[in-house]
Amino acid sequence: MVQRADINSVLSEIRNLRTQMMQNQRVEQDQSVRGRIDGPRQVQETQEVPSFSDMLGKAVNNVHEVQSQASELRTAYEMGDPNVDITRVMIAAQKSSVSFEALTQVRNRVVRAYEDIMNMPI
Repeated sequence: MVQRADINSVLSEIRNLRTQMMQNQRVEQDQSVRGRIDGPRQVQETQEVPSFSDMLGKAVNNVHEVQSQASELRTAYEMGDPNVDITRVMIAAQKSSVSFEALTQVRNRVVRAYEDIMNMPI
């Protein structure tokens, strides 16, 4: 026979968990306020912001890697590798397609923004 939990005990457990979460949030908020009042807990170093060309280059490289992985999986499946199943191949192909489409959309928007800037009157 299946043992079912009593609804009252389940509700009491939920209430207990909720009160514990609320207490943890209060403690975190108190620590946050103390940190702002007492001064910074730690000094954060300024991080260098990557340039647009670096970010775009990384995106292109990422798309290339995804396409290469999809191609490798496709080739392995076609060669009859028993460790590669069709679902992995299809998922990798879809990831590759979606990432390439996203990169194409970014390129189109960059080109459109460049054209808009070039068409602005001086």
